[in-house]
Amino acid sequence: MSERSVSAELEIAAGVVDLVRHTAGPGAEAEVLVTRTDLALTRFANSFIHQNVSETGVAVHLRLHVDGRTATGSGSRVDADGLAALVERTRAAARLAPPDPAWPGLTAPTSVPSGPAVDEATAFASPDERAERVRAFVDAVDGLEAAGYCRTAYRSGAFANSAGHTAVGRATEAAMDGIARAGGADGVARLCADRLADLDGAALGARAAAKARAAAEPVELPPGHYEVVLEPAAVADLLQNLAWYGFNGKRYAERQSFAEPGTAQFDPAVTLVDDPLHASALPFDLEGTPRRALPLVQSGTTGAVAYDRRGGAEAGTGSTGHGMPGSATFGPIPHNIRLLAAGADPGAGSAAAAVSAGVTGAVGDPDTAALVSGMRRGLLVSDFWYTRVLDPKQLVVTGLTRNGVWLVEDGVPTRAVRDFRFTESYPLAMGPGRVLGLGRTAIRQPARVDGSWYETPALRLASWHFTGGASG
Repeated sequence: MSERSVSAELEIAAGVVDLVRHTAGPGAEAEVLVTRTDLALTRFANSFIHQNVSETGVAVHLRLHVDGRTATGSGSRVDADGLAALVERTRAAARLAPPDPAWPGLTAPTSVPSGPAVDEATAFASPDERAERVRAFVDAVDGLEAAGYCRTAYRSGAFANSAGHTAVGRATEAAMDGIARAGGADGVARLCADRLADLDGAALGARAAAKARAAAEPVELPPGHYEVVLEPAAVADLLQNLAWYGFNGKRYAERQSFAEPGTAQFDPAVTLVDDPLHASALPFDLEGTPRRALPLVQSGTTGAVAYDRRGGAEAGTGSTGHGMPGSATFGPIPHNIRLLAAGADPGAGSAAAAVSAGVTGAVGDPDTAALVSGMRRGLLVSDFWYTRVLDPKQLVVTGLTRNGVWLVEDGVPTRAVRDFRFTESYPLAMGPGRVLGLGRTAIRQPARVDGSWYETPALRLASWHFTGGASG
């Protein structure tokens, strides 16, 4: 788990390229990515730690273009026999593959940014250090039932291809996600950061407990269109679905995306940037393309979609650094989206402080309080879950609320509300004139452990279509 391990990974990647050259001939083109992931997880339920696990995994991805045909292979063995077997089965697959006249070629030698700073203390975090945060969370819920996890992750990777391009990178991540339960009501608090030191288990636990207690004895409201304030956890679901189904270059090329670059599809308050170098991500993609900030929406106007090398060549734009496993099937997907907070300098403010400040119940932070205060009548929504796409082209999504909904009247949450099912077009809900406010502090939400995250403030929208109770 050091600079030395990155050098070892680069040696493996370069060795596979040499092996391809010696076995498939000098005309073969190969690209190799070697990644190592060290993941440690401390999980708790019923207010007790019940699982503490750690694992280290190494993956080798090989793409080979030989005699006009292309094939990919992957494996987890890095000994000589394992790497030789990977090359041989990938060559065998290439012989059976159809001709590939659209092969985009290899990434040429180019400089790669260094990426975010790596926090060694997080990379080497002990179970005791994660347990400290769990204990603080449990103590802070003050007798309520608590469950969740605290995790740390270290990722390193090295790339090499037969065109002479190489790249290395490292990243760390820490995340905590917990709920507190009061009777049948749950409150949630979660945060993702570059450093374990930035996770305050007590602040997260206090927020989860306050929301759980405020969610007691919910009333049932009729379905309909309601003005809403969505907390960051709910907004993260919007960003994830916009990424998968909208800013995906393959879906755009197949006319299955809502995206229309150059068109004002969103409210002017909306600026979305895929910004992998902002935090917790390797600085290059599966194809060795340097990653950089990609403006997806600028002041409401859609600007770009994501491409890998093949899609970028077909579109005439080049790769945006979004080559990834499965992109040939699912398309290249932005995984590090930021909804830029209103009136705040990028990187200004403290997400950890925002989580801990102003814990009063349903309204857990100053951002949300400011947005809620302007609502005459509407709903405060903590979280979405089990969201599924009904219409990919218009990005109509159905799903459920979770972990707390409150009726807001004259700027004050007055009653907890039973969970709703909703059906809504995400782009239209954020369309021109529909965004009534954005918070000033963006909070990074933990996603998968492959470097994905979504950073967003709270969001106030003019209308959201709730179609019935959660069981309907």
